[in-house]
Amino acid sequence: MIKKIILLLFTPLISLSATLPEPLAVPGGIVIRQLASSNTEKPTVLFQENRVLVIENNAHWTAIVGISLTLLPGNYHLLASTRTQHRKKVPFTITAKDYPAQYITLKNTQMVSPDPANLARIKKERTPINRALNTWSEKEQIATDFSLPVTGRLSSLFGLKRFFNNQPRNPHSGLDIAAAKGTVIKAPTAARVLETGHFYYNGKTVFLDHGQGLISGYFHLTDIHVKPGQQVYRGEIIGTVGETGRVTGPHLHWNIYLNKAKVDPALFISRYLPQLQGKPQN
Repeated sequence: MIKKIILLLFTPLISLSATLPEPLAVPGGIVIRQLASSNTEKPTVLFQENRVLVIENNAHWTAIVGISLTLLPGNYHLLASTRTQHRKKVPFTITAKDYPAQYITLKNTQMVSPDPANLARIKKERTPINRALNTWSEKEQIATDFSLPVTGRLSSLFGLKRFFNNQPRNPHSGLDIAAAKGTVIKAPTAARVLETGHFYYNGKTVFLDHGQGLISGYFHLTDIHVKPGQQVYRGEIIGTVGETGRVTGPHLHWNIYLNKAKVDPALFISRYLPQLQGKPQN
């Protein structure tokens, strides 16, 4: 027993080092800011009144901030505080990024200009979707080293300015990975299933909660293999690739949200991009 106590006293503390997403301080990107030592109380961090993901990394509390596609370039700041310290400003700068345009032709014009009945459905569907995306769950152990959710080919990048039948629509909010219908989709890391459903534009959908406002979405599925409230682990099958909703072919549309902002999923899987692009691996 005495030996165990001595070992505990003289064993150095191990500093946790996380695999962080790639920082990219542009609209649709991610800002990473080192805060106080993790020997101090964990701070609460806000950006534009939304809670921000804070994890321990290299003996410091670290904020991982999602930047909305609609945010204008300029100077901004986080607000960090604890129970004993008033709010402290943590500044950062967002630079401009010009995303390319993409033109898509759809035979089903209802997917471009829905009629009143379909518009009413779309409006109704916003309630469960927004409920999922507004979720904040206190979770300490959060993995940001995401695995690929599906094996396939990168077919459409995040942030593209989209035109359907030559009509401007919202920018592309995720990453598209083309794969054969029925290809399994796996959880990229541990999560709780927030919501599932069959939505007008998104088709069959799964939302996963990874903790502290880090949420991922999986759209256009053929089959859903999970239920709301279910705990899933890295590599567990959550569904299969399909072509439900607004699509031109079978693929996974993958969204990632941070503090309610849609961010580029490629920043979480940069080491896998050559594989998705069909490039040889080192």
